[in-house]
Amino acid sequence: MNHQVLARKWRPHNFNQIVGQEHVSQALINALQHDRLHHAYLFTGTRGVGKTTIARILAKAVNCENLQDYNPCGQCSVCQAIDEGRYLDLIEVDAASQTGVDNTRDLLDNAQYAPNAGKYKVYLIDEVHMLSLSSFNALLKTLEEPPEHVKFLLATTDPQKIPVTVLSRCLQFNLKRLTPSQISEQMAYILGEEKIQCEQDALRLIARAADGSMRDGLSLLDQAIVFGNDVVSTETVSQMLGTIAQQPVAELLRSLALKDASKVLQTIQEMAELSPDFADVLQQILRVLHRLALVQLVPAVAETEDDAEMLRELSELFSAEELQLYYQIALMGQKDLGLAPEPRAGFEMMMLRMLAFNPQVSDQKQAGNITTTTAIRSKPLAVSVPSKVAEPQTVRKAMPEVSAPPEVPQAIEPSTSLPWHDMVDAMNLTGLTRELANNCILESVDAQQCCLILDPKQAQIRSSRSEDKLQAALQKQYGNTLKLVIKTEAIASDTPAVKNHKAKLNRQQAAVDAIDNDENIQALKSNFDARVISGSIEPVENIIEEK
Repeated sequence: MNHQVLARKWRPHNFNQIVGQEHVSQALINALQHDRLHHAYLFTGTRGVGKTTIARILAKAVNCENLQDYNPCGQCSVCQAIDEGRYLDLIEVDAASQTGVDNTRDLLDNAQYAPNAGKYKVYLIDEVHMLSLSSFNALLKTLEEPPEHVKFLLATTDPQKIPVTVLSRCLQFNLKRLTPSQISEQMAYILGEEKIQCEQDALRLIARAADGSMRDGLSLLDQAIVFGNDVVSTETVSQMLGTIAQQPVAELLRSLALKDASKVLQTIQEMAELSPDFADVLQQILRVLHRLALVQLVPAVAETEDDAEMLRELSELFSAEELQLYYQIALMGQKDLGLAPEPRAGFEMMMLRMLAFNPQVSDQKQAGNITTTTAIRSKPLAVSVPSKVAEPQTVRKAMPEVSAPPEVPQAIEPSTSLPWHDMVDAMNLTGLTRELANNCILESVDAQQCCLILDPKQAQIRSSRSEDKLQAALQKQYGNTLKLVIKTEAIASDTPAVKNHKAKLNRQQAAVDAIDNDENIQALKSNFDARVISGSIEPVENIIEEK
């Protein structure tokens, strides 16, 4: 009946025993060494990372009768009394249950009195953000000008809720979330001292489930010890947490890298027999994909991981693009998992989506359509090829020994027989590139260059990027590497843009004339004094295009 949970039994009693918060413990040791103690400290961080523990160690250190390298000795009467919770000069307050201003005033009324036995009277206020605004206001004056024998130690998980006037009077320390390796190493040390058998993979599962909190990790470890009858094994921990081990996840990703859909489904079937939480499996896949991306960019990252060999193996199977794609699909799959008829079906569809959108598969599909696409794109070019070009082609067919290599595209003799307006439409230009082409006229084109004249009124739309895109479109249209030359001069003829504008005005005028000459409209005007609202008439083709 005297059993004590691991989180309390193995709570650190000095700065050297603190795990993962060396930046805080070293700063406090330096303050003790140089006698530069602040009157108010604020410790912030997520649950179970050591806020209250560090505050208690500091309370012992400022009153310890025999400091050992500026660490509490743990042997004097002060250290023992604080460890046993019977030290009168350490006043611990739970702000969550004592939020009222009256409770705060009672505390501050006693602050003026000297400590009973120690050098300092220490007020440790846990979850200080739960205090009311009136309580904070009552605390302000004492925090700003406290008695020399008083130290305030505040701890909170939500510093944003603390008024800035209080924050400015405290020395703030932000405690870090612990890494899975730090948690698993500490659990391995504790189990070794407790003489309890364990598997390293089981400790890794518990460390990841702890989510950065040492206290949560030790609580789960207590549960695993009971569940496994004093043996912490991977199988029992997986059953307890409802998760699967790292091996099936690695096998699943290996099958995904090999594009083996049947193996992927078979692995999912084997996992389903263990009744896993597929949402947790998806979380594990996201973690592994993230670490693989890091290993690809910085290989040294794998050396700090427990499963470095697995990470190095998988990182060589995926490309960087695949990892980014799979991570995004898995990330979005978390939302879809709850909408699926059952979790397994949603998980399977997510994995099949990764295979379906694989870049290599897409490239293969595109390669299969090259012939068809080339044939379709070659049709508009036949319009611009004059009949005189056919004769050299016939000669080349009769002389195969002088034909061009198959990998070199056949150059087409440029021709101005196709109007520039139609050429702009055939090239399927968009954006500023199309605007540039529409405001030019074609002066000349030959095998070496294409010369355009730009309307001076539209010179502002000219840019190197749009010129490069237009030149690339012309080269693709003619099939050779001709050079684009654009001159800005006065234009005598109409550009495609002017022609389009005139055509639009003509269509608009035709629509207005059709309305004015309509017998029904004229009858409405004469009988009901109706009128046509100016600007409300629009050609039918414009309305169809908008729809």
